Amino acid sequence: MSFDNAYEAITEDSDSSRWAFGTGFDDPLSGVDTTVPDGVDAAQLSAYCLMLADDALVMSHRLQEWCTNAPELEDEVAIANIGLDLLGQARLLLSRAGKADRSGRGEDDLAFFREQGEFRNVRLAELGGGHFGHLIGRLLVFATWRLALLQRLTSSPDPVLAAIAAKGVKELTYHRDYAAQWTVRLGDGTELSHERMQAGLDDAWPYVEELFTTHPVEAAVGVDPASVRGEFDEVLAQVFSAAKLTCPEHPAIAGVGGRTGRDGVHTGQLSLLLAEMQSVARAHPEGTW
Repeated sequence: MSFDNAYEAITEDSDSSRWAFGTGFDDPLSGVDTTVPDGVDAAQLSAYCLMLADDALVMSHRLQEWCTNAPELEDEVAIANIGLDLLGQARLLLSRAGKADRSGRGEDDLAFFREQGEFRNVRLAELGGGHFGHLIGRLLVFATWRLALLQRLTSSPDPVLAAIAAKGVKELTYHRDYAAQWTVRLGDGTELSHERMQAGLDDAWPYVEELFTTHPVEAAVGVDPASVRGEFDEVLAQVFSAAKLTCPEHPAIAGVGGRTGRDGVHTGQLSLLLAEMQSVARAHPEGTW
């Protein structure tokens, strides 16, 4: 890309409705005024950015696992691009988190050298495996929820977070549309494709309630996820109707003492994902990635 750093990409006027970066080694917020605005708690802002970043980082890793496994070549490209979009969001948000709390930690430190209990992603993002219907079910739920959040974050009192959200909205609009089209295609297709799409949604649904459970940090400096539940339900109802699918009614997966992903409590799948994602950086801690 022609931009000197990633932040220029989210502020530059462009006809492109989507963006992705993930191959540059420069600090994404280099040269950007990252002073925390008056009235915003720096520690809480940093914690909130970590939550959003971890959601994107972990989901991005899950999507890249589908490279060479998608049903069609164009879907190989689409899924890879969605993963890159989320990786780009993660890079910006991790950098914002490090600069907000003045810890000196960069995006690599936060991505590769935190332990599982320090990650703050929702548990839905860490689910892997299954067939294509499982992937589409998880992506539909994740993208619909995240798009609603970022649309509201465009008015964040932190201008950096607002700019990241504004650009992310354009990406997530495509992510949601891609997942919705496949949901309808599978749900209203053959008997087998309908069965698999319903199974994918059934598998993801126990993790939906967690998406709308308000964490104190979200209430303090971000968007209360409970406030977007109505929009989420309305969008999915339209998709389910077109796809001739039934909205799942499975009970929510319980946390541990009321604690879930936002509190650092995760499924066993995250430890395996991090072991793979962090292995090279930890083997060569002085390397530049």
